[in-house]
Amino acid sequence: MAANVNDLQLDAIGAALRDGVTAFCEKILPALGDNLRSITVVGSSVTEDFKPGLSDINSVLVLGRQDLASLNTLASLVRSMGRKRISPPLLMTESYIERSRDVFGVEFLDFQLSHRTVLGDDPFAALTFDKKDVRLQCERELKAILIRLRQGYIASAASKTLVRDILISTAKGLEPLLRAILWLKDVERPAGAEHTFSSAADKLSIKMDAVIAAGQWRHRKVRLSEAEMESSFEMIYSTIDQLAEAVDKLEV
Repeated sequence: MAANVNDLQLDAIGAALRDGVTAFCEKILPALGDNLRSITVVGSSVTEDFKPGLSDINSVLVLGRQDLASLNTLASLVRSMGRKRISPPLLMTESYIERSRDVFGVEFLDFQLSHRTVLGDDPFAALTFDKKDVRLQCERELKAILIRLRQGYIASAASKTLVRDILISTAKGLEPLLRAILWLKDVERPAGAEHTFSSAADKLSIKMDAVIAAGQWRHRKVRLSEAEMESSFEMIYSTIDQLAEAVDKLEV
């Protein structure tokens, strides 16, 4: 039997999210029918970093089966979701989640830390991970960021605006990696960005000031001088290089 809006566990999420999540669910519940197993709100949407009207609402839908009909259903809702600042949801099946713990440990650990299931069974609470898999993913991701930074700088023709945007994106993408590294070191993981960076700086003895600053640019109209842009790029690149080296040497 397909679920309906009355089945939603809205007390699991903050008041600022309820209208948007309810409106989204009102559309997808009848459309996806009994193929929908669960709806989980994830990420900064359920942390102190959420800013109503500015932050997007991210979610994971667990389906019984992946099919084109489900994709078409959600594709038809893109505009209405955008008006409610709801990002296109991640679609998964239970078997996909189980078979992907070894390659998406960083992401699933982050979902496990910050999520609220509003319909169905919680897909993340009981997941377990192998530290060797997570360490390898962290190393690979950090070294890939270094490549993207170099390529992005060249492709942008050293444009101050474009490099600033690359650094903002880099800072945001670094958060789940830092939390995964803290998990590898058996350190309690903060959910919010500010505490994540400060905890990582303390536990890893690596300065995070430039990365923290870039993360704060997201909600400000920051204009960098050429000297500021170059200095920020060099410091953030150095920070990630140090992180990659630390993870490379980490024994788990």
